[in-house]
Amino acid sequence: MPVDWFTAPDYWLSRLVFQRALAGVYLVAFLTAALQFRALIGARGMLPVPRFVEYVPFKRAPSLFQLHYSDRFFAVCAWSGCAVSAALLAGLDSLLPLWGGMLLWLVPWALYLSIVNVGQTWYGFGWESLLLEVGFLAVFLGNDEVAPPIVVLFLLRWILFRVEFGAGLIKLRGDECWRKLTCLDYHHETQPMPGPLSWFFHRLPRPLHRVEVAANHFTQLVVPVLLFTPQPVATAAASLMIVTQLWLVLSGNFSWLNWITIVLALSVVQFPADPPAVPDAPLWYMVVVLAVAALIAFLSYQPVRNMISRRQIMNRSFDPLHLVNTYGAFGSVSRVRYEVVVEGTADAVPHEDSDWREYEFKGKPGDPRHWPRQFAPYHLRLDWMMWFAALSPAYAGSWFGALVERLLENDRDTLKLLRRSPFPPDEPPRFVRARLFRYRYTTWRELRETGACWERTYVREYLPPTRLAEVAQRP
Repeated sequence: MPVDWFTAPDYWLSRLVFQRALAGVYLVAFLTAALQFRALIGARGMLPVPRFVEYVPFKRAPSLFQLHYSDRFFAVCAWSGCAVSAALLAGLDSLLPLWGGMLLWLVPWALYLSIVNVGQTWYGFGWESLLLEVGFLAVFLGNDEVAPPIVVLFLLRWILFRVEFGAGLIKLRGDECWRKLTCLDYHHETQPMPGPLSWFFHRLPRPLHRVEVAANHFTQLVVPVLLFTPQPVATAAASLMIVTQLWLVLSGNFSWLNWITIVLALSVVQFPADPPAVPDAPLWYMVVVLAVAALIAFLSYQPVRNMISRRQIMNRSFDPLHLVNTYGAFGSVSRVRYEVVVEGTADAVPHEDSDWREYEFKGKPGDPRHWPRQFAPYHLRLDWMMWFAALSPAYAGSWFGALVERLLENDRDTLKLLRRSPFPPDEPPRFVRARLFRYRYTTWRELRETGACWERTYVREYLPPTRLAEVAQRP
């Protein structure tokens, strides 16, 4: 079997595992879009795509939906993305010629780019750009007709390095609790969406929290450098990152952020397996791959400049195609958890002692006795944004009024985003209000006595009782 400077035959199994795992992440992303878009960005959504594309030109947000939008067309694109992702997960790309496999991998990237670029606030998370950046490189990784290109494997490590090292730097430069090793005294309680084990993670001994933070610094600031060392050191570094990400999976609900990072790390691991015999890479393929590598190297200037800057920003795309981005999370950690509790009443005149009934969300804390569930890698977009809304009304200014309006209408698509509506489908509430509460985890004793994992305290009014006519009059 020929071995040349362009390919790395020993990574054929690494490529296979990486591609199938990435297809799984794509499938979850498209499924999330297909099941939630109507209420969020549909024609009658809280932030409608048709209104967005009226003001944002194609060159700033390239998307199929700049050319045409209807809810039916969006649904076709999202479910087509699911179908192609499932086909890639099953290995269809390996049955096609090299150019056909590349085109097949290009389809989910183009479809998801179209969704992200019109998704507005709902798609403003770092893992959206990360999936697009990784998905773009996957197009050029090849299939069974050629050994994996060394330069593409290197670029995947470059992404993983920026994800981890950038996150480590933004923590070190940010909240002082990261330098004092105390951030995990608060994080498990105040993170955007706790998981079923988050209560137990929060109740771990504080000395162990210090060890966790120190280990996090080591994994994000030291280990990434080892990705570029020879094997088996690079495999050991990637494996340590995978273990760390699985620890994060257990401790919270971070959509597919941890899983896409694990997928990247899998591309580094050199699995012990004899490579199959394949012909030399065709010239056209080598030219295309090297041209893409040169483009990525050129576009990496801005992320590197940001990463070494004292004013480092996190989760930013520097080009409309999301080819090279900057990442990072939790530069600051909240010490107190606040939640917006939304309630409705059928009373004609709302009073404090009216029959206010609480809307229950799927993932975000509400009823203190309702134990959190594991949803990640599935992404509950409304629940995540409700966490931001509790931090400041400014985060909810563009969509919260529309949410209230649709609750007052008993909008079917919006109610599908919730765990439970307290009103029958044909009897919408007359008024909806929102109140801000402080939440804290109960102690072991309180948990045994009450069965509640949360204790909440009323803070202030977030939105006064509002009826449909009043929402319509808001600017």
